[in-house]
Amino acid sequence: MPVLAAPDTQPTMAELGGRVRAWRARRGMTRKQLAHDSGLSERFLADVEAGKGNVSIHSLQAAASALHITVLELFQDAPRPAVGRLHNLLERLDEHQLEQAYGLLAGTFGLHDEQGRERRIALIGLRGAGKSTLGARLAADRGVPFVELDREIEREAGIGMNEILLLHGQGGFRRYERRALFRIAEQHPDGVVMTTGGSIVSERETFDLLQSRFYCVWLKASPEEHMSRVVAQGDMRPFDTTRGATSEALDDLRRILASRESLYARADAVVDTAARSVQQSFKDLERAVPSAAADTRPRSGSPARPAKASTTPRIPKETA
Repeated sequence: MPVLAAPDTQPTMAELGGRVRAWRARRGMTRKQLAHDSGLSERFLADVEAGKGNVSIHSLQAAASALHITVLELFQDAPRPAVGRLHNLLERLDEHQLEQAYGLLAGTFGLHDEQGRERRIALIGLRGAGKSTLGARLAADRGVPFVELDREIEREAGIGMNEILLLHGQGGFRRYERRALFRIAEQHPDGVVMTTGGSIVSERETFDLLQSRFYCVWLKASPEEHMSRVVAQGDMRPFDTTRGATSEALDDLRRILASRESLYARADAVVDTAARSVQQSFKDLERAVPSAAADTRPRSGSPARPAKASTTPRIPKETA
């Protein structure tokens, strides 16, 4: 079985371990989940992420498949030639020009031309940001349905979330997720407010689909804020609690947020719920989204500025 052991031609084991760890964080997967989906042992993955030992191509393939990427993506960026030329061109642009380029590409190739897109609001972000609390309230205020994408994925598959992951893995879950997104967009041309899972932004194809049919708002908070709200709910599902230490779980959360921050920032608007009451955050959200009667609004390409935080009490227990 081929084994990676040539430091002069391959990334060092430490770098490779860091890339596996980074992709796992981006996917929001615990090491235990990756071990289950890949068929590799948790101890082996811990050694890989620590940069210890040799790794066979077979093991890398198993880990990459579970992460829903190719082995090549673990080693280097390998775009198609045309993509490489575009990358070289885009590197010469400043931030404002990049936003203009994105808007031109989106407009030319129909990435954001779905009719009624701005009546369909999607709230993205990690658990504990206030998605369910604020989403349900926004839907009621606008007189449109409120849906949770996770529940719609279960409806699409006909089984619960745990069973989907157990039977079909991450790849199968993403397929059901895309089907659910298509269905929700088609069923709600006149408007809907939807919450999404925190990891949806890490799947390029899925996130592009979401942005093409929904007006996306990132509800953000500090890692400590996310953690305190989730702990208050007694729901530690997003974190690896097998190690026991809350500080380590918080480190995991910081790592996940850091790996996804640039992805979440692609949203149409950003609302910071940290240290904000439900009422204050709801008003911020109302200002961030198009009016309920809006048909279309030119996409600026840049997210709205986060609402200024205050010292009022935090958002109470919720299920975002």
